[in-house]
Amino acid sequence: MLNKIASFIFYGNYFYGICAVALSFEASIQQSSPLNPFWYYILLFAATIIYYTKAYIGVTTADKNNKRSVWYLNNRQMMIRSQLFLTIIMIIAAFFVCIHIWQKLIQMPALQWLLILLFPLVAILYYGIESFQFKKYNLRNNGWMKPFVIGFVWGGMVTVYPVLFHAIESNEAYGITLFGFLLLVKNFMFITVLCIMFDIKDFAYDYNQQLKTFVVRIGLRKTIYYIMIPLCIIGLGTFLVYTISHHFPAIRIVINTIPFILLITVAWSMYQRKSILYYLAIIDGLMLVKALCGIISFTIF
Repeated sequence: MLNKIASFIFYGNYFYGICAVALSFEASIQQSSPLNPFWYYILLFAATIIYYTKAYIGVTTADKNNKRSVWYLNNRQMMIRSQLFLTIIMIIAAFFVCIHIWQKLIQMPALQWLLILLFPLVAILYYGIESFQFKKYNLRNNGWMKPFVIGFVWGGMVTVYPVLFHAIESNEAYGITLFGFLLLVKNFMFITVLCIMFDIKDFAYDYNQQLKTFVVRIGLRKTIYYIMIPLCIIGLGTFLVYTISHHFPAIRIVINTIPFILLITVAWSMYQRKSILYYLAIIDGLMLVKALCGIISFTIF
């Protein structure tokens, strides 16, 4: 029973929804912005799951070595019902989110509209527009760009959106602060590294499909030492420069370095092949660890 529940949460992408909400909490707290209404997080939770499930819901044949695709094939009807249910929930949540702010949306300046549309547009282009002209060029098939695209979308959705939505709801002007920008860079780099770890898992498949991910292009060792660890350093470094220069409490700084230390530790462990649940629970679990560390450090210290 526990194994079935775990499979549903991780294979069904519900864990991604939880991580998206947790990282949004973290971003609001770190930027001293009040938390958003309940329906905002329900909308984010449902939209995240629907988006990630799209890639697997159409599976009709599965590689027996790919446990995730096998699981989707065996639970196809359940996941279709899940998608329909979450779509209804997303529409209801969107209604309650927009009902009080639609007039403010109309009056928003161009910068805020750009920020609202930018990240969903990139997310759509990741899968590709369903047309002869554009589907061939979807960002998902660009191996080296793929992790950066995912990291960029996640960074915007969980760092920019929570504060931007509160500004719209409160009828306040939204401006990107230096600290907010550095948090965006930190989240962007953190999640990009997680995506590269998943590319390591998919090395054999990507190689056969001639998808030129970093690990296919330059090998595992160089990917870890020349790509993943430098990105970790950039993400953490941007945060440390600001917090140290602005005299943040030492304990707050230390707690926020924990997820990056764990990230580098897990990166080194990639030399050994892991199961899909390891990647989904441990590697993606670092997003939840990061969110918890950020929330604790900024609320208690």
